[in-house]
Amino acid sequence: MIAILLTAVLLPGALVASLAVGANPLSPDTVLATITGGGTAESHYVIFEQRLPRTAAAVAVGAGLGAAGALIQAFTRNPLADPGILGVNAGAAFFVAVGVGLWGMTDPVAHGWLACAGALLAALAVQTIGTSRRGPAEPTHLTMVGVAVGAVLSGLTTALVLTHPQAFDHMRSWNAGSLLDRGFEVSLPLMPLIGLGLLGAVLMTRALNSMSLGADVARAQGVAPHRLQHLVLGCLTLLAGGATAIAGPIAFVGLMVPHVARWTWGTDQRTIMTGSILLGALLMLLADVLGRLLVPGEMPVGLVTAFVGAPVLIVLVRRRRASTL
Repeated sequence: MIAILLTAVLLPGALVASLAVGANPLSPDTVLATITGGGTAESHYVIFEQRLPRTAAAVAVGAGLGAAGALIQAFTRNPLADPGILGVNAGAAFFVAVGVGLWGMTDPVAHGWLACAGALLAALAVQTIGTSRRGPAEPTHLTMVGVAVGAVLSGLTTALVLTHPQAFDHMRSWNAGSLLDRGFEVSLPLMPLIGLGLLGAVLMTRALNSMSLGADVARAQGVAPHRLQHLVLGCLTLLAGGATAIAGPIAFVGLMVPHVARWTWGTDQRTIMTGSILLGALLMLLADVLGRLLVPGEMPVGLVTAFVGAPVLIVLVRRRRASTL
């Protein structure tokens, strides 16, 4: 209960900080006055044209990655699984590299749709290869196929970038994971996909609780493992693909946040999923704000999550309660 209240307090504070901190800092009073209809013309421009779209993108990306991490860790029963383990992020990066390098597509909106299409096709490829045998694939088999597909796509992306310097220049910011210049024209068309994925992930938590007891027990409780596998892959594609399409590859959020939620709220998938959504949004907001303060010209949020996530994850996985699924 204390953890829930603490998160409920920190999340609004992080939202205000995301609107107030930046190259043109605003006081919390100015932020609140502008949001409620007051403020100056300058504060209106800074908040509604620059920081509000960025804040909304951070919330959507963080919530999507947190839910995707909780989903894949619960389904594979692998505490080290993350949204990229099924090749989703690699597929998104490959399609962006193809679009930029071969077709000269440099518009951030086009990058978003290319990334989403790449994530979808990569997930379909993994699912098709992984379920070629009769019946649903074992989670470990599906994971191995995902790692292989992801490695192939990452190699192709590297080859494309190295042979097309123009692609390297345009992909440098996207590959680092950034929320800079992510206006509503980029994020709004993709937010419904993340919202649909969040709804599906929350609705599947009861079935994931049954699957944690084993496939036979799950069948006895009315859960169809084969159908659940398709639903998990579909929601994972919407969540990770949509988040990657908006901000580029973001490391550690999907891997770390479910551990924190499990450590804080226990092993029930319903509370883990809710906690992962809230903590994912909170972590992205704080990392984005920190990135604006660390260096002049700001540091990409993907680098901040890597610096913050690695030591935190090392501490958490050493705790038996946090790492046990």
